[in-house]
Amino acid sequence: MTKRIIIGLMGLMGLLGNMAIAQNGVWTVYDTRTSDICGNNISAITADDNLLWAGSYQGLCRLKGNTWTDYAMFNEKLKGQSVNCLMVDKRGILWIGTDDYGVIEWDGTTWQEHSEETRRLKMKFVKEIVIDKDEVVWIGVTLGGIVRYDGRSWEKFTPDDCELLSDFVLDLAVDRSNRKWITTNAGVSVYDGTRWYSYTPFNSELPDAIVPAIVIDQNDVKWFGTLSGLARFDGRSWKVWNTKNSPLPSNQVNDIAIDGDGLLWLATNDGVAVFDGEDNWVVFTSKNCKLPAGNTYKVCHDSYGNHWFGNDNRGLAKLSGFTMPAKSSPSVDTPTYNDGPSDENVRIQPNLEEGYITLTIESPSATVTFTNKDGKVVKTVENYVSGKKIKINKMPKGMYTVGVKTIRGEKKIKFNLK
Repeated sequence: MTKRIIIGLMGLMGLLGNMAIAQNGVWTVYDTRTSDICGNNISAITADDNLLWAGSYQGLCRLKGNTWTDYAMFNEKLKGQSVNCLMVDKRGILWIGTDDYGVIEWDGTTWQEHSEETRRLKMKFVKEIVIDKDEVVWIGVTLGGIVRYDGRSWEKFTPDDCELLSDFVLDLAVDRSNRKWITTNAGVSVYDGTRWYSYTPFNSELPDAIVPAIVIDQNDVKWFGTLSGLARFDGRSWKVWNTKNSPLPSNQVNDIAIDGDGLLWLATNDGVAVFDGEDNWVVFTSKNCKLPAGNTYKVCHDSYGNHWFGNDNRGLAKLSGFTMPAKSSPSVDTPTYNDGPSDENVRIQPNLEEGYITLTIESPSATVTFTNKDGKVVKTVENYVSGKKIKINKMPKGMYTVGVKTIRGEKKIKFNLK
């Protein structure tokens, strides 16, 4: 008796997983041609009440309503100065990390520049600033390690005097236990105030030693943006998403932010991805929305639900009114088998979210071949074991015949990859 199976594996725009092409929401782009923003190379952004602060290679500016203000008019040291990070503390003080002048504080009236400490601690090229649960300020310095400032005294940590992996600090975060997580170009260091711990590709499943970004969610789970994708670490196990097993638009994740709904927003070298942490994705690129082309370096959210994205040379973009689409089930046609001369019982199970299929077989192993409609074998899997994943996200669309050869004979199954 002959049974025929045609399984339609459908992915929107050829992508596997539950990815929606982002069209909901309203986009606004600010650049030097269309606004008074002080630069197009956006290296830092943060929101405070009804204000949006943006740092660039040309200084610091503020957006209030529809009006941009260049803060070089209040502090000439910001004129043409690279502003690498911005943070507003609980008192409303703006902390500004610069290339040449270290850390500068602005309370709306007075500037505090810490010139002596910048010189003594060689605190140029400030990359990141965070404040821990004890209101202690931690400053990450490119090629300078990290600096601790409790409002009275300063202390510096480098690989020369502690177990910090590298003095090339890229990002900082503080977890629920007040531990400091420091990402570098050599992995991730963790400091609990007494002891140091490290995570690298050699002692963990961290996918890359270079880690530009970290964010910690409300469940104390750590999310890392690396040069080889997004990594999740819950303290026990790791999971990694990249361009091969997800709709992530680029493996280089430059920044991560979590919005009020708990969604992860990932700034990459080829657009922005929104991820619910499980299997629901939305991807924004210059091809499907008004997000500027090129590298997206920074992302943040304001209290009004707007999402802000800093580009490396094309300004600042704002997305308003976006809602995450509900997850939809993939479309699978009614299956029928096309038996060959074999007693082997074979069943195909597609997993669209992860971009693979599995076969259930009774024999210990099999040779699996994928033959296209022209009779060309496009993929072969030797020594296949029942339940093992077979990646299909790189295969061209079309009708395929899957040959499953075991000690019982060969079974041929047809499916249509749409």
